[in-house]
Amino acid sequence: MKELISNIAQALVDHPEMVSVTEVEGENTSVLKLSVAKSDLGIVIGKKGNTARALRTLLNAAAGKAKKRYILEIIE
Repeated sequence: MKELISNIAQALVDHPEMVSVTEVEGENTSVLKLSVAKSDLGIVIGKKGNTARALRTLLNAAAGKAKKRYILEIIE
């Protein structure tokens, strides 16, 4: 899941080398923390949060097979 979010974010932003995803694992839930360059933050969030919502939707769809819950946090 970490690689999925990382690859999508790198394709979206202007500075792909600044993209990093860290994972904090729990028993049933994992939190993925996405950090990008400050100038790319608006691109990742999108208008009215549409891009961030789409990223979370893709993450939840992929997590269904793993039978685990993932939460995506975008770090400023």
